[in-house]
Amino acid sequence: MKKEIAIFAGGCFWCLDSIFRKINGVLNVESGYTGGNMDNPSYEIVCSGTTGHAEAVKIEYDPSMISYEKLLEIFFAFHDPTTLNRQGNDAGPQYRGAIFYASDAQKESAEKFIALLEKDKKYTDPIVTEVLPLGKFYPAESYHQDYFNKNPGNAYCSFTIAPKMKKLAEKFPELLI
Repeated sequence: MKKEIAIFAGGCFWCLDSIFRKINGVLNVESGYTGGNMDNPSYEIVCSGTTGHAEAVKIEYDPSMISYEKLLEIFFAFHDPTTLNRQGNDAGPQYRGAIFYASDAQKESAEKFIALLEKDKKYTDPIVTEVLPLGKFYPAESYHQDYFNKNPGNAYCSFTIAPKMKKLAEKFPELLI
């Protein structure tokens, strides 16, 4: 089995982590930090907005089961690509939308996908999701991993993630494990 990675930032990593864990062909999801200017950042320092890191998810997937383009489609269905440094109530550069590409092919796919969204006028506002080369990815602290499943009663999970999980089941039922 061949494994590839995709790294997306789209607000709080708990949301994307919970979504991609339910997708057939996704082998592993890890929440973490990337795109910043310091080694081994902690959640507390990233939340200060001073390190340049984004909260992101590293997705290991089997490309024979799911394509990078399908992962992009899911990513864009669950983050607002028109808000700079913000997703819903989460504000700051650590919550920006970004695709961190691991290859030229991923860069090309991401740029084509965004161009198609713009051509089709999918959004009324300009897309500000960045397409950036992947630098170092730092795994988040263990309590952030699989947060939604471990903390279903948490208010953020109930009010923010649970509706996204419902939307996932409605929009992509054929992709769910």
